[in-house]
Amino acid sequence: MDSQAIDRLASAHPRMRALDQAFYTEPEIYRRDIERIFMRSWLYAGHLSEIPNVGDWMLFNLERESVIVVRAAKDRVQALVNVCRHRGSRICLLPRGRGKLLTCPYHGWSYDLDGRLRSAAHMGEDFDPSELSLKRIACEVLEGLIFVNFAARPAAFEPVRAALSECLAPYRLDGARVAHRQVYPMAANWKLAVENYTECYHCAPAHPEYSRGHILAHPDLKTSEMYGEMFERAPACGMSDAQVNRIYRDATGFGADFLYERYPLIRGHLTGSQDGQPVAPLLGDISDYYGGATDFQVGPVTFALAYCDYVVVYAFRPSGIGRSECDITWLVNGNARAGEDYDVEQLTWLWDVTTEADKRIIENNARGVGSRFYEPGPLSGIETYTWKFLQWYLEAVGADG
Repeated sequence: MDSQAIDRLASAHPRMRALDQAFYTEPEIYRRDIERIFMRSWLYAGHLSEIPNVGDWMLFNLERESVIVVRAAKDRVQALVNVCRHRGSRICLLPRGRGKLLTCPYHGWSYDLDGRLRSAAHMGEDFDPSELSLKRIACEVLEGLIFVNFAARPAAFEPVRAALSECLAPYRLDGARVAHRQVYPMAANWKLAVENYTECYHCAPAHPEYSRGHILAHPDLKTSEMYGEMFERAPACGMSDAQVNRIYRDATGFGADFLYERYPLIRGHLTGSQDGQPVAPLLGDISDYYGGATDFQVGPVTFALAYCDYVVVYAFRPSGIGRSECDITWLVNGNARAGEDYDVEQLTWLWDVTTEADKRIIENNARGVGSRFYEPGPLSGIETYTWKFLQWYLEAVGADG
């Protein structure tokens, strides 16, 4: 499929309908996805607690790219491209590590934590190490959450910070810690994974565990009374009363989406767990359970669900035209200790069982989309969030993207 054919396909797409098969299967479209979306958007790389000390680093990998996310100083995180300036070898090979220098295992070139070349043997008197620092990409930290951007001139992150800092402040996520992190590989194009996450049309039939406690699975149960009770109780529990929503086409810059919205849990449920009861100590400045949960979003493919006792962060990324990954981080109070204040299995139960179910759903979806008989169908009124994503996507990969 040539460039003009992709442009025509994107511009002719009907409103509120699923995507044409080519958007999931055509190699040229996949290449556009990488260049126009993932090389320009703010992407979740991890949490500060994963690199707590100066010299700690972890890798963020996306397709052919690898980035060293390193604690360069107590108050500074850098995102350094994991490509040696000598002959291009990967420098860091393990998922995480620690050291005063980053040393290439091929020929021993060593770099400091800011990426400056410090040592390169046998290079001659006219060799200038100052010209061969590791390349950097943009890196920002929001309440302990680390985001990176590959673009030469990325969209400003400051509007995201200005909008969400007050909302997220009660959770004190900058002082939280990672209780568990797990990657779920999926045999499906990345868009099918994001589409599934952005709608709850499937929640009631597909996720009985989630549906027991979450009102979003039961549109008919939503009442102004339930929302009123939640918002009335929230301030007494230390929660901000802010709500913000600037996603996809309404974002302040390409790939700089943000959202923070609260909704009630079904009565009797205090958090997302097997029985609806707490599974970890309260987060940050939250003093009690207020009967609700919070969705928040940063960038186009990073979503989070915040309860009073833990936060789960979902990050989607492609790993091939028909492969993707769902990277999930569970955050708890920074003072909480596994085995004493929380049990990892109980903490992760709901979103593990839900994600395993989603994996099956998404992979079955991919099999159907790959059929010669596949034809895009209409979206329901419950899938308007999905349509916002798809509309933005079509514009991003179309002629004017």
